[in-house]
Amino acid sequence: MSEKPKYYISTAIAYTSGKPHIGNTYEIVLADAIARYKRSQGYDVYFQTGTDEHGQKIELKAEEAGVTPKEFVDNVSKEIKRIWDMMDTSYDKFIRTTDPDHEKQVQKIFKKLYEQGDIYKGYYEGMYCTPCESFFTESQLVDGKCPDCGREVQPAREEAYFFKMSKYADRLIEHINTHPEFIQPVSRKNEMMNNFLLPGLQDLCVSRTSFKWGIPVDFDDKHVVYVWLDALTNYITGIGYDCDGNSSEKFEKYWPADLHLIGKDIIRFHTIYWPIFLMALGLPLPKQVFGHPWLLQGDGKMSKSKGNVLYADELVDFFGVDAVRYFVLHEMPFENDGVISWELMVERLNSDLANTLGNLVNRTVSMTNKYFGGTVTDKGAAEEVDADLKAVMENTPKAVDEKMDGLRVADAITEIFNLFKRCNKYIDETMPWALAKDEAKKDRLETVLWNLIQGISAGARLLESFMPSTSKKILDQLGDGHVTDKPEILFQRLDVEEVLKKVEELHPAEEEKKEEEENVIDIEAKPEITYDQFSAMQFQVGEIIACEEVKKSRKLLCSQVKIGSQVKQIVSGIKAYYTPEEMVGKKVMVLVNLKPAKLAGVVSEGMLLCAEDADGNLALVTPEKDMPAGAEIC
Repeated sequence: MSEKPKYYISTAIAYTSGKPHIGNTYEIVLADAIARYKRSQGYDVYFQTGTDEHGQKIELKAEEAGVTPKEFVDNVSKEIKRIWDMMDTSYDKFIRTTDPDHEKQVQKIFKKLYEQGDIYKGYYEGMYCTPCESFFTESQLVDGKCPDCGREVQPAREEAYFFKMSKYADRLIEHINTHPEFIQPVSRKNEMMNNFLLPGLQDLCVSRTSFKWGIPVDFDDKHVVYVWLDALTNYITGIGYDCDGNSSEKFEKYWPADLHLIGKDIIRFHTIYWPIFLMALGLPLPKQVFGHPWLLQGDGKMSKSKGNVLYADELVDFFGVDAVRYFVLHEMPFENDGVISWELMVERLNSDLANTLGNLVNRTVSMTNKYFGGTVTDKGAAEEVDADLKAVMENTPKAVDEKMDGLRVADAITEIFNLFKRCNKYIDETMPWALAKDEAKKDRLETVLWNLIQGISAGARLLESFMPSTSKKILDQLGDGHVTDKPEILFQRLDVEEVLKKVEELHPAEEEKKEEEENVIDIEAKPEITYDQFSAMQFQVGEIIACEEVKKSRKLLCSQVKIGSQVKQIVSGIKAYYTPEEMVGKKVMVLVNLKPAKLAGVVSEGMLLCAEDADGNLALVTPEKDMPAGAEIC
């Protein structure tokens, strides 16, 4: 008997800064669907997830909570694991970066890389973003803010160890060019090549001395290992990698990983830093890294301060585990962000789950019991309409295979529900209730019901990877031509207004807090300036007469701004908040005597004034009344 082919899939390990929202939870459900599907195809699957537990942000959060960092991460990690289990995910290992065996290997890896000359000691001086745990040079900042999250950065200088990234850059570029499947989707690959690799890699800071909550560098204990070198190595330490050459059989069997499933916001770390670390260790690279899009709540990315966070356990209380699994998997496009809201959840529950699927199973079980006492066989009384149903039944598994091979999970689910829709159409075409009125058509009626049971069963088997509990419930009801005495209601329809009312009742205090937070915001005060310093700055009203995206930039727009009789070109990091079309015609406030500077290779001759909320969202500052272009702001 031949050995099963192996398949090692991992999620990014969840950061233990707080309870994961439904957007975070989406990733583990997506990975679970892929893992289950691979098992159904006969693969020996190893599925790893876990928690990332070190870093300055956690040290600060623990201090705020009045507990030790270890106590803090123990509580959060436990909560994350509870939610992963609640969502019926079938992972094989839940790793924590505070696990002693992981910490020991990270120390050995760091030392090995140092001894072979890939890591060296120096000083880092630059701008540091605490939420992202990342250093940036001035040229990498966007409008003076973190290029990844858009938040404030602080100047920092400290002794640090660095990894010689440029040593392996050409080798990584060659690998990406010769392995087109390595980074998916292709847009993520282009972004990494054009924005980071081709312009040239800078050496990477891999240790810190300004905080203590991390894995100590064992030969220089005032340093702790930089969180990304610590976190990324979980993919090999979790399956038994040993830096001294005594790796486990599990590691030898499953590495390299077949798929690292991660969010698009951390793809740089997984497709540049991680492959280079592996090259330095002499290990093969993962076969594929897929940077999935985000699940957004209504008007944007979920944020606690915006009060728009949805949590998996709360959604499950309203809709059930499988309905939530269906929604997050079905509503996420392959490459673009998806949207979730209470209203959309109710709509999908009622239309797809209660109607298309639930009603189909209910009607079929009820008619089989009513007309044949619960048992039917194929009487061979076929008609032309049967052929199309059978063709869809035959083709659906192939279509699902094709979609899943390309990681197009939402499309795979659509194919399955197309089969269920075809079964519903078949009922309308054959009209079993009419056939039941004619004794001469009894064999035809039995054949119709037999075909329906086969079609629904085929769909239910395919559904197991995505909605395991629902799949089992359907198959338990249908059997092989013998149905249960009474159909089980799979999904109850809900009234959207009643759901929204209950949601409001659950969160009255949060709504009040949200309103208070929206009314005021406190920021860190800057040093006082004199009137002369202020009067040196020239502010005027400008009218945007043209605007376009800056090529090779994810965040910049280039506006032509009419100010009096002049037109100035101004580059702004507001692409996430305005389209070029929205910009044209706006009256804006402009700092006009700012020294020109180049941003992403484009000259900017001023600055548009914006307001920023606590989440880094921007809005242009505009005059209250219509003012002419060029009017002085004083």
